[in-house]
Amino acid sequence: MDHFFDALWERMQSQQSQLVVGLDPRLERMPEELVEDALRHYDGSEAIAMAIEEFNREVIDAVAPHAVAVKCQIAFYEMWGLRGLTAYSHTLEYAREADLPVIGDVKRNDIGSTAEAYASAHLGWPEEEELDDDEWFGPEELVADAITINPYFGSDGVHPFLERAEATGRGLFALVKTSNPSAREIQDLETQQGPVYERVGTLVEKWGEDYVGDSGYSLLGAVVGATYPQTLQVLREVMPHTFFLVPGVGAQGASAADAAAAFDRHGGGAVVNSSRGIIYAFNRDPYVEKYGESRWTEAVAAAARETRRKLWEATH
Repeated sequence: MDHFFDALWERMQSQQSQLVVGLDPRLERMPEELVEDALRHYDGSEAIAMAIEEFNREVIDAVAPHAVAVKCQIAFYEMWGLRGLTAYSHTLEYAREADLPVIGDVKRNDIGSTAEAYASAHLGWPEEEELDDDEWFGPEELVADAITINPYFGSDGVHPFLERAEATGRGLFALVKTSNPSAREIQDLETQQGPVYERVGTLVEKWGEDYVGDSGYSLLGAVVGATYPQTLQVLREVMPHTFFLVPGVGAQGASAADAAAAFDRHGGGAVVNSSRGIIYAFNRDPYVEKYGESRWTEAVAAAARETRRKLWEATH
């Protein structure tokens, strides 16, 4: 991959989709039979990991025709320790086999060599990287096609990730305006240059200006929540070369119409993530009555198809 967002833009056009499906596995919400089957064949944390892997494989197969990528929130894997991280790694591998790019929602950052270490873990090692005078290609177990980062450290914490993204062709999404209600406690604070989120957005646009691809978008994207539609519109104007990852549609209450402000006039420049509203669709209306838990993968596919349709219609 030469440039993550160029490839993603082409994929969006060919599939007529702007949907990203979040793979946030929670045992208490998975189909009961799937979890019980894992417990019959494995013990303890291994059973949990196997249940997560099987659930994710089934979801990936169901949404692959409708989504342009999947997003793995690493917290739902880290909580189960080493076996959970193995399930994370196996999920990344299976998604790629299904030709689905993976966004690792890891929200990493630091400065200097620590940021470089995070970048190596989640974006991979360039082929020319050397260690102790020997060629070193590093482990690939946690490497995603794009990752989320926290810009709080400023440029010292962002440039190591950008340099690695450029070397590997992978993408980044910096947190700019998140979708949670209390985000306003910090992100909406007024400065002499406007609210904090607008200032961060301006910086993200500037930091990425040397990494713009053929699509017109930088390797440094931004996370901007759909729960604040007016803010989306402001940031779209402030960040014309920044690709948006938009959470908040579905279970968090935002609609496809709310997310529409994130897109450019061609319906590009953004993807929308939906997690719980799709992967647990078999537990909610209108899918629970039609499919139920016995046909849960059909419910997942139906929810992904419907969300994809609504997004495309809202932006075209």
